[in-house]
Amino acid sequence: MRIKGRVWKYGDDVNTDVIFPGKYTYTIKERSEMAKVACEDLDPEFNRDAQRGDIIVAGKNFGCGSSREQAVTCLVERGIGAIIAKGFARIYYRNALNEGLPIIVCPQAVDALEKGDTVEIDFDLGQVHTPKGTFSFPPYPEFVKGLIEDGGLIPHVKKSLGLS
Repeated sequence: MRIKGRVWKYGDDVNTDVIFPGKYTYTIKERSEMAKVACEDLDPEFNRDAQRGDIIVAGKNFGCGSSREQAVTCLVERGIGAIIAKGFARIYYRNALNEGLPIIVCPQAVDALEKGDTVEIDFDLGQVHTPKGTFSFPPYPEFVKGLIEDGGLIPHVKKSLGLS
């Protein structure tokens, strides 16, 4: 699997409340509506201009804060292709895989990338291709690749049970 997209870059400790603003937690229920407010408290430009296939690049502890799945769902629905970070909050990492959002830890790539760069991720080879070079990360195990390719945990389970 390969993903290519434009970079949106952020720093350390990006909290779930700025990815999906907490003020919408109990008012927005539809997945498509969640996409419209993605990162509005983090970056108004992202909220206005992010395109399907774009890639978020961030520092350490991305997705810290609450365990609300909306902080992943809004990015999936917005069409974000992947997230590359120096590190993720544990629950955010798991929520991302459950929703089928490809995420990788690759600190060297984070340091090499700038907002607006084009980056390509080769998940099979475990490589991030940037304008400043190619950086490696551990490829996903087969079962995680299956989750991502099937669009998340629920579609993956339905497929494996022959229900899709």
